[in-house]
Amino acid sequence: MAKDNYEADEEMTVTLDLEDGSTVTCSIVTILEVEKQEYIVLLPLNDKGENEDGEVWFYRYSENPDDPNEEPELGYIEDDEEYEKVADAFDEFLDNSEFDELI
Repeated sequence: MAKDNYEADEEMTVTLDLEDGSTVTCSIVTILEVEKQEYIVLLPLNDKGENEDGEVWFYRYSENPDDPNEEPELGYIEDDEEYEKVADAFDEFLDNSEFDELI
């Protein structure tokens, strides 16, 4: 994961380095806690800063509580059951907010 961008007029974004060597900028939708593990929900953006298909990505998320300046770590969710729990929590998040306003 590269750096976060914080600008008053823009939403919070993060740039991910993908396995194929490319990078993608994502809007941070939310951070969810599921069974004492935090997960980050990212909305991938194209070169124009737009999302084309509404697809979101889920990653495990962790911060170092001893060093707030350390970059957070993201991890893949490889277990289908764990992924489904996160997807269900995100659905509940959507039910409680207006997703269209977030994009």
